[in-house]
Amino acid sequence: MKSTTHVLIYGDVFVDYIASDETNTKFNTFLGGATVNVAAGISRLGANSMLITVIGTDSTSEFVRKQLQQEGVDLSYAVHIPEKKVNGVYVHLTSEHDRVFAKYVDETPTIQVQPTDLQEEAFRHASILHICSGTMFQPTALETTKRAVQLAKKTETLLSFDPNIRPLRWKSEEICRETILPFLNHTDLLKLTEEELYFLLQADEMEEALAKLAAFQVPVVMITMGEQGTLAIVDGVRQHVKVDPIDPVDTTGAGDAFIAGVLRGIQLNGKPNSAEEWLELIAFGNKMGALCAMKSGALSALPRADELE
Repeated sequence: MKSTTHVLIYGDVFVDYIASDETNTKFNTFLGGATVNVAAGISRLGANSMLITVIGTDSTSEFVRKQLQQEGVDLSYAVHIPEKKVNGVYVHLTSEHDRVFAKYVDETPTIQVQPTDLQEEAFRHASILHICSGTMFQPTALETTKRAVQLAKKTETLLSFDPNIRPLRWKSEEICRETILPFLNHTDLLKLTEEELYFLLQADEMEEALAKLAAFQVPVVMITMGEQGTLAIVDGVRQHVKVDPIDPVDTTGAGDAFIAGVLRGIQLNGKPNSAEEWLELIAFGNKMGALCAMKSGALSALPRADELE
């Protein structure tokens, strides 16, 4: 049996500049990005996470480095390139207090983790590799993602994929789909929102979308549906996993908290051996997503191990 010490995550780090009020003129700085949230979420829940990313040496990169270290995220295999500028996202507030992603800032898009930067050792002791599509629109990052998947398969590491689709970052919807869909052929654990399911499979209703998705033969699929819980498909068998009702404050990061809860369980207890064990794990993920949604913020709202009771 493979000896594992961590969940391995590959992706970009972001800094979120979140408006302090609805005038959207003053901003507070927070560590952000889906892969960062997942890495920190796993660590907060008592399992080891390791993040492969690229950061620079300026004050923003130093802020990111310190924040990740405080969260307990292992950066041993991160790449440090002085010229790299961390991506920024400006988040505006509406008069209804909803958050709107107003602008992405990427000053150094071509400075990426190279395929040759990936070290097999990091994969050899990983229980699971987790990726998103957030960097796949960049050619180098796409090649690095493909190489990461190859190394995961070579080292018998499970592959978790949360597309986390941001259509505005792609040249076209067609290119987005053409890039993402081939990865489903290698995915062991797929997490999608209902909207992403319809978008990726170009379907208008659930049965049509699931019929198209079945062709990829993903062993475990988790379709998150907010307050309705999660539609789990384990080895082709569907099961609806409910979530306890809550009064949501802010759903930002709830999906990241969900997948962090699932991946944490795999790292601590190994890959589930039955559909029942998978459903228990997904129910735990639902609880983590709900806990996150009961607080304001993304990373700041992620649950900690001492909250699990």
